[in-house]
Amino acid sequence: MSLYAIGDLHLHYQSVLKAPGQLHDRVWRNHEEKLRKNCEKLLGGRDTLVLAGDHSWGRNLAECEADLQYICDLPGRKILTRGNHDMFWDVKKTRQLNERYQPQLTFLQDDYAVYRDYALVATKGFTFEGPFYLDRRGRITGWDEEAEEHAKKLVSRELMRLRTSFELAKKDGCRKFIMFLHYPPTNIMEERSGFTDMAEEYGAEQVIYAHCHGERRFHDSIHGEYRGRSYHLVSGDYLRWKPLKILE
Repeated sequence: MSLYAIGDLHLHYQSVLKAPGQLHDRVWRNHEEKLRKNCEKLLGGRDTLVLAGDHSWGRNLAECEADLQYICDLPGRKILTRGNHDMFWDVKKTRQLNERYQPQLTFLQDDYAVYRDYALVATKGFTFEGPFYLDRRGRITGWDEEAEEHAKKLVSRELMRLRTSFELAKKDGCRKFIMFLHYPPTNIMEERSGFTDMAEEYGAEQVIYAHCHGERRFHDSIHGEYRGRSYHLVSGDYLRWKPLKILE
């Protein structure tokens, strides 16, 4: 029994694909089939796969049914967290999604899931991504302060949601945590953030995140060991569609 993670499938069986990268980049060609084959090689029925957001390009649930069925058909237990493109998933309707899709899929929001003696906690997260102003050498010389203020409000909301999940797990006696985000825990200007601080506060052993696409974005945030935690990027194109094993 093992725990795996991957994010950013960006499925589009029933919706129109407009993303330039998915239309033209080689890594995205037949990515659905690549992921399916890799999952069938790696995962058994008792394994768990966490999908860290951006599951579908569909604008509503009707446009996502085939995409969600594709995920249902992957082996193992599947846990989904929210991404910034998951327009079908209204936070207030998470219970309805679970009622419709469990036990095949679990939609994780403002709650926690259990894997062995670990609590899996998750939220979409947020980070200020610019616009940044650069000089000729690519060094940051400034940024849009109004956009930064808006980002701080979204970060605050997501931190409250994440704390809710940690506290529910603690109340139920959980003492070991793995934390999942869609957005990276820090932006390119930050060495630490409210998300890294919360991971340390609750003793999360690992922080798993997605969202960063393309080689230019793969190193926007933390990789590897940092202040006693392990940080892993699991965007599908970064992993070449092979889910990352998080725990045995």
